[in-house]
Amino acid sequence: MALPQPAPVQQAPTGQSPTAPIDLRGVPVEQGGVEAGASAVRPYAWTRGRTKSGLDLAIEALVSTSQRAKDQMGLLQMEHRAVAELCEQTRSVAEVAALLSIPLGVARVVLGDMVGLNLVTVHQTASSAGNEPDLALMERVLSGLRRL
Repeated sequence: MALPQPAPVQQAPTGQSPTAPIDLRGVPVEQGGVEAGASAVRPYAWTRGRTKSGLDLAIEALVSTSQRAKDQMGLLQMEHRAVAELCEQTRSVAEVAALLSIPLGVARVVLGDMVGLNLVTVHQTASSAGNEPDLALMERVLSGLRRL
């Protein structure tokens, strides 16, 4: 009694490891591909594995896109472009994380890098009496955190 033959194994394209991940960003979504964008990249890839930024940004820190980033939008790395487009309106660090669906730590690292490259501007946070944060600011931060 002859045993059935196993199905032939498909070979990986030349120059590609059989275990290499397949990049579906160039394949139309209707055919099983994914859109190239913020959600298509794992968060650790945004920071190249780093978990700390050289700049200590508070979650309530307000950031906006600098003129330099606006002038060079087409030349920016994908993650920097996503943040720059989002921050054309002033936003808190927490809002950036929530709206891009990335962890807060990743947002802080990326924004810290962008500050160093003069791609975003950090604004002084509004304060009412002394060092107490403004109530409206606290509500915006809370809203951003709820969206995480």
